[in-house]
Amino acid sequence: MLIPTKEVLSQPNSKNDTRDVLIQTSPVAGFQYHQGELFWEELTVGDQLQQSREPDNPYDENAVAIYREGIKLGYLPRVENIAVARMMDKGQHIDAFIGNKQKSDDPWERMTVEVWLRI
Repeated sequence: MLIPTKEVLSQPNSKNDTRDVLIQTSPVAGFQYHQGELFWEELTVGDQLQQSREPDNPYDENAVAIYREGIKLGYLPRVENIAVARMMDKGQHIDAFIGNKQKSDDPWERMTVEVWLRI
């Protein structure tokens, strides 16, 4: 999946007058506890990700889980998920992509997710 350039983002789409705006870049929290490591070689920068709200999550009522093709990779970090959770709860169109991927002993450095809002 190609991520639009800044020039594309600055121009509304003539068909439906919408555009995508990057609203957040975050590490994937809990990456080491989910299935990302098993599928590391298949993950590519730019891959589209799915998000799922978990309002009943016992650790965080604003939890936003991150998946790639049904594989749970982790979550948006708790300190950075409130705005995205509220947007999702209101039915706003949110897209996410793998922004960066690198091998590291620190799980917070292994992968970042870019969150885009369609406006």
